Amino acid sequence: MTWTKNEIVEELMERTGLQRNEVVVIVEGVIEIIKEALIRGDRVEIRGFGVFENKKRKRKKARNPRTGEEVIIPERMVPVFKPSRKLREAVEKGG
Repeated sequence: MTWTKNEIVEELMERTGLQRNEVVVIVEGVIEIIKEALIRGDRVEIRGFGVFENKKRKRKKARNPRTGEEVIIPERMVPVFKPSRKLREAVEKGG
């Protein structure tokens, strides 16, 4: 199952008893804070959950699938999530 932001909002409403508009502000606020931190190049660590950070992807050669032409993909930063050991262990036990 894939959880959407709306489904997370619904679940939080049920668990907390808060109104939809309150939960939406909180969920969107957390997402925005993480996004802004990554844009600045900061690392976001949520203990027991994981770390959001940027990783440098090296420049590489690739091929255009339509033309077969070799192209260079430049070095770039990409956001990544690394789950904590606690989260990995919980997922292993749950599955």
